[in-house]
Amino acid sequence: MKALVVLLSLLCVCPRLRSAEAPKAYERVEYSQVKHRLAKGWGSWDSRNILSQVLLPEGLSVQIGFKQTTWIGNEYLDTALIGRSDPDAERIRPGLHALDGSYSEFEVHWRDVDARITTAAEGNDLVMLVSPMKHPARPVTAVVQIGMLWNRSGLLLRNGQSLEAKLPARSVRVYVTGAAVEDPYVPSKTPYLAVPLDAPVGVSTSKALTLGEIQDLIARKKKQMESRAAASGQQTEIYMAVESGLAWNTIYEPKYDRVVSTVGRLWNEEYGGYCLFGWDNFFLSYMASLFSRDLAYADFIEHLRSMTDAGFIPNDDRGNGTKSWDHSQPPVGAIMLKEIYKRYPERWLLEASFDDLLRWNRWWFKERLNGDLLSYGASVAQNPYGDPDVHSKITAGYESGMDDSSMYEGVPFNASRNVLELQDVGLNSLYVADCKALEEIAAILGRKEEVTELKAREVRISAAMASLWDEKSSFYLNRRTDTGEFSPRLSPTLFYPLLAGIPDKEKARRMIQEHYMNSAEFYGEFMLPSVARNDPTFPRQRYWKGAVWPPLNFLVYLGLREYGFEEERKILVKSSRNMFLQQWRKDGLISENYSSISGSGEDPRLSSDRFHSWGALMGFLSLIESGVMPPPEEPIQAGGTSGAR
Repeated sequence: MKALVVLLSLLCVCPRLRSAEAPKAYERVEYSQVKHRLAKGWGSWDSRNILSQVLLPEGLSVQIGFKQTTWIGNEYLDTALIGRSDPDAERIRPGLHALDGSYSEFEVHWRDVDARITTAAEGNDLVMLVSPMKHPARPVTAVVQIGMLWNRSGLLLRNGQSLEAKLPARSVRVYVTGAAVEDPYVPSKTPYLAVPLDAPVGVSTSKALTLGEIQDLIARKKKQMESRAAASGQQTEIYMAVESGLAWNTIYEPKYDRVVSTVGRLWNEEYGGYCLFGWDNFFLSYMASLFSRDLAYADFIEHLRSMTDAGFIPNDDRGNGTKSWDHSQPPVGAIMLKEIYKRYPERWLLEASFDDLLRWNRWWFKERLNGDLLSYGASVAQNPYGDPDVHSKITAGYESGMDDSSMYEGVPFNASRNVLELQDVGLNSLYVADCKALEEIAAILGRKEEVTELKAREVRISAAMASLWDEKSSFYLNRRTDTGEFSPRLSPTLFYPLLAGIPDKEKARRMIQEHYMNSAEFYGEFMLPSVARNDPTFPRQRYWKGAVWPPLNFLVYLGLREYGFEEERKILVKSSRNMFLQQWRKDGLISENYSSISGSGEDPRLSSDRFHSWGALMGFLSLIESGVMPPPEEPIQAGGTSGAR
């Protein structure tokens, strides 16, 4: 063991230098081809507004607006987002949305407007249908306007009963069904057509289509989406809900000319245009791989772009230029990459990603080693925008991804060592799993020195984790480094050693029987609570104090698969599926977290985004369990192609 520690020290201090000229993943020619394929055609690409369909690469927007006439004047809605909390704001009920933009459906409820909007795209042709769901009490006008987004070039015109956009390489005409009326008081700064919404209003490009022709194209595209999903058999409903959850939050991001999945458009709006989160977006890339190789690659590679100069993936990377410069988030990137590679075995993606992921792995060991194990923390770092929470216990909690978890109550932050005084079972388990995933990738790439380096860290942390096993409680427990005592706070992260393959079968059995299946702790109708049911903070449910969080269920599920706990994982799959579908069927929503008491994502005790992409992990477990998504069990094998297909 002593020799291994010496070897590890040498490898960490003097890693083999890679060529300084090696391109970043987002600079690879293969990735430029991926970007080109993604950033074209019609879709809900505008992060700020789901009422807009945008043509890429030009940035032409065809947007629906609603003008409501009242006894004191006019009100106008021309931007809308899913999940706003203001009771006076528009309410959107999202429906199906194909990731390729070929079909989408949603409802708009605002003032006297109750309308259903459906869209379909085929090549460069777009159709939209605005259908009133009931006769409004006061007059409503549907406004179809065109615009150029992101400061793109184009000449916009109204030609009688149609609109025209003259773009650098082509022209696009926009037509409506029904007769447009002259209304000079529509508050639009670009050409528009105003049509009374007393009957369905159709929109088409390229040529004028009848209402029936528009309806037929929309029905055909919806049928195509349903037919693709039907291949998943009994999982059809979940398949379409998961795809829609990703699609509604997949945007075009103009700063880096990229298509990327985000956790939610409200976050993008708040954070200056876009926001990528540390572990969230790696999960999104994995889910996207079921539907689209190109989007999975883009989601993964664009997240690597977020890496800080210090060598870690930050908690968040924002459109306004800020990042979490002092803290990272859980190391799940390599774990997700190896699963994407198993589905699409293209060597170039591993080559493009490995060095950044290795750098991040080294960063954890260098910056967060607290004794012989790792702790979450926050570093001394730049703070150019004056964030009041830096290098603090708060941001150290953020690094865990579990922000205000009960596990960290009363745990001091050691400012001199930049860590919480807690050796964290979850972090160390994920780090071991990260090492193992990177070892497999390094072996495929022929990086023998790095295999040895990673193996040394894996063995060291795995061996040290034996000290976190508490024989009395039959559980791995977090340990305070200021007192040397085990923490009594229990969380699903204490099951992560299963994911890393650390306990023997007997210890694993005891963990599951005595804790997972214990109704006083984790077992129940709605699983898994983010803190044990008998914890004094559990009744709060708010945020990480008792609510069910999709990433915890996902990572624990992977661990249950690792040890063959078939019945126990089916229990988790069923519970997750029921919560997911209940919210989807009721409101078309996919929640950030769910109550472990009521199972609802709208429980008033929660603090939960109404539409959050990683909520789809709750349904995704069913797709893995049923075999629709290949289960992440087998090691990856050498092979694969060298270029994009």
